[in-house]
Amino acid sequence: MANTKKTGARHNVGLKSTASGYMLRPTTRNVKNGEKLELRKYDPITRKVEVFKEVKIATKSAK
Repeated sequence: MANTKKTGARHNVGLKSTASGYMLRPTTRNVKNGEKLELRKYDPITRKVEVFKEVKIATKSAK
């Protein structure tokens, strides 16, 4: 029971660079917070710290 994951207010989102379009690995964010996620991360394409904005990522659908 200790390793069960709660479901609810956290959803998977991706981060995409505004400078180069580089897609960073997926992350999670709290949905109850109404604003979109915007973080400053290192972009390996431009080799600088750039602004990454939240984008929707494709989810695996169960058949």
